[in-house]
Amino acid sequence: MKDTEAALKWIVSILHSKQIQFQIRGGFAAMLYGSSRELVDIDIDIHNTDFEKILGDVKNYIVFGPDQYTDENWNFKLMTLEYQGQLIDITGEAQIFDRNNSRWVDQAVDYTKSSHMNIYGITVPVIRKEDLVAYKAKLLRDVDKKDIESLRP
Repeated sequence: MKDTEAALKWIVSILHSKQIQFQIRGGFAAMLYGSSRELVDIDIDIHNTDFEKILGDVKNYIVFGPDQYTDENWNFKLMTLEYQGQLIDITGEAQIFDRNNSRWVDQAVDYTKSSHMNIYGITVPVIRKEDLVAYKAKLLRDVDKKDIESLRP
């Protein structure tokens, strides 16, 4: 059984202790904004240069990476952790495949524009709703379409 609360508090405490800028995005962010689909993982953006800073703290929980990961949707540095049954995907600077224009585009993260939300008693930076919808509208996977529909006013 996964413990999302424990996993979020654990990784956020590590990121804070290393003074790493980060942002929650993906399905967890969509859930925070009202999507009702089941949570698969906690997606967290960081700078590529910050992976090395946390390796000592997370090495026993790594199930992938850190390494470059590319598939039909994503091209980024990725490290996947599993903590108390909850998967956590930590990603660096990314490119996504824009289905509308059939090309790769940079998915820039401006950490100064994150929303701050209280989740499980801690305040964390979360991708702004409009930015979340914008990148999901480029990816257009089935889960993205479902999230977009759930997030419309």
